[in-house]
Amino acid sequence: MDIFTFYDKRMKLFEKDTSAKLSLISLICGIVVAYPNLVCLPWDLTFLDESKHLSHLLFSGFRVLYFMMLFWVLLYDNLRRMKTTRFKQRFTRTFLIAIPVYAVYILISYLLRDKSDHMSTITSQFLIIAIVSAFAGHISMLYVKQRKNEQEIEQLKIENLQSRCNALINQINPHFFFNSLNGISSLIRKKNSENTLAYVNTLSDVFRYILQSDKKGLVTLEEELDFVESFSYMMEVRYANKLIFDVEVDKAKQHLKIPVLSLLPLIDNVIMHNRIDSEHIMTVTIRLNEKDELVIANPVYPKLAEATTNGSGIKNLENRFALMTSEDIRIENDGIMFRVYLPLK
Repeated sequence: MDIFTFYDKRMKLFEKDTSAKLSLISLICGIVVAYPNLVCLPWDLTFLDESKHLSHLLFSGFRVLYFMMLFWVLLYDNLRRMKTTRFKQRFTRTFLIAIPVYAVYILISYLLRDKSDHMSTITSQFLIIAIVSAFAGHISMLYVKQRKNEQEIEQLKIENLQSRCNALINQINPHFFFNSLNGISSLIRKKNSENTLAYVNTLSDVFRYILQSDKKGLVTLEEELDFVESFSYMMEVRYANKLIFDVEVDKAKQHLKIPVLSLLPLIDNVIMHNRIDSEHIMTVTIRLNEKDELVIANPVYPKLAEATTNGSGIKNLENRFALMTSEDIRIENDGIMFRVYLPLK
């Protein structure tokens, strides 16, 4: 455990202290520093006349309060005012503040004719107060500086993560765009104006979701499934109902989070690697399993000619899950069914 971890809770107290909390800390420190005098108090009283007992007890209380006041002033100055990270400068200023207070105490002690304080004891007590106050301020400043550095590093990590995720998402857009144009051209050739219009309207909703995706990281499962519903309509029109989407996810679970555009590359993967025709009707099922993983499954109907692809779609998805959830997706392919398991947050 390093010194910053050790003092973490203590520094939070100093950062958020009120006057009452600082006074309590100062009182405790004052009692600790005056402890040698308090221990010797019964012994001192035995050498004094009873008429001087009360005044000596009052002076002992005054000593604790005086130390407490000095602690309060020095702690406040070190924790609130001084911004230097150099301990030498901090201690010098603290020591210079303590000197006149020390001189006033000596004067009061002399005027009251109190003989219980030894000069060496008084000097060491004031020196301890100055060192402890300066050290507390120094540790507090180093802690605050470290926290600031950690926050800056964390912000840079977040910005870097967002940039990498945006770059991965942007890889999807051109590929999807060309596929969508192919779908429109296919409908136009069939001269089906009604389906073409519906296709274009749905395409606008799909593109809106994709274009806004660079502003999002994780989205709810409900948002992603709404996107799939629009996208599935386009695919069913394009493939004349030979590509079917069977989605059954409990509404109570749709608040779970998933990286934006997680399902699009999987659907593209189904289309790219499988035959979809009247003899090979493709049904893509989307379910939640008992581990709250989203399972996307489809039968395997390999194309006669292997698709020309570098596997960037699945790789892209794996990278985004690793970046945004720190979890890995799972893929199962037994030659009959192809399944992808997406962990949710």
